[in-house]
Amino acid sequence: MKRDLGQVAIVITGASSGIGRAASLAFARQGCRVVLAARSAELLDEIVAECEQAGGAALAIPTDTTDLAAVRELAERAAEFGGGKISVWVNNAGVAAFGLFLDVPVEAHEQVLRTNLIGYLYGAHAALPLFERQGSGVLINVVSLAGLVPTPLAASYSASKFGNRGLFDAVRSEFAGSGKDIHVCDLHPAFVDTPFLEHTANYEGRAINPVPPVIAVERVADEIVAIARRPRPSTSLGALAPVATFFHTALPGLYRWSVGKSARAYLTLAPGAPRTEGGLNGPSPGSHDLHGNLRSPRARLVGGVLAAGALLGAARLIRGRGRD
Repeated sequence: MKRDLGQVAIVITGASSGIGRAASLAFARQGCRVVLAARSAELLDEIVAECEQAGGAALAIPTDTTDLAAVRELAERAAEFGGGKISVWVNNAGVAAFGLFLDVPVEAHEQVLRTNLIGYLYGAHAALPLFERQGSGVLINVVSLAGLVPTPLAASYSASKFGNRGLFDAVRSEFAGSGKDIHVCDLHPAFVDTPFLEHTANYEGRAINPVPPVIAVERVADEIVAIARRPRPSTSLGALAPVATFFHTALPGLYRWSVGKSARAYLTLAPGAPRTEGGLNGPSPGSHDLHGNLRSPRARLVGGVLAAGALLGAARLIRGRGRD
């Protein structure tokens, strides 16, 4: 049954930029009461105004999703804003660390796992009791293609996303036979045109470019709204997702070898960039717009050239290994 989203309370974490910001506006256009959560109060105030202009009501609640007490307070205040109810909770806040596993400090790996996995667990643990009391609710977890296939140069990010998938598959199974109108839904987009890469901690000193084709952020936001209206367990998004998942499932050994070689080849091709902690331990100084300018002709050309170069480099290494 299609759900009516008019005037219902929606909580979105990581609402200050990219997917979270786009989803907040998409729900606001449906006349929803949107609760915006992120670490930066100043950025959230801007988005409140945008949501109100779009036709919704909005409340900003600065929240660090790695703080359980703060997430519980977010749930309480959001329920008050929604007249005692939260109909949809979107787990979206995330961080990443770019680099070979041993080049990334263990503290950075821990922070990625703390934000992307434990933060999602905290969100679910705060939202689901409300859903049980209400007898209904939709939990939407913005996961990633990195939760379906291993992602070199982002090991802890991939681990956190695989962890999300295991965690919420288990939670979904617990609710499957409950008879309650409670849904746990995962969304796995491939690379999206957001400023996320600007916020990524960089420990290699090499520019980070997405693997094309890159998805428009508005498409992801529209999909989140669609899932809220018609919940479904798991959704992949983007042309890269079925190709990568099939390759990984059908030929796992070749997948690991080829992407590993491609990653190392990429590190020799990519131009230099500053080493930075990005938004790992606080709001990033990078852009917080909807878009990351990753779909511009220049960005597509650079991404395509680097991807092709990495694949060719990996092919040479594979052929060389075969001759050995």
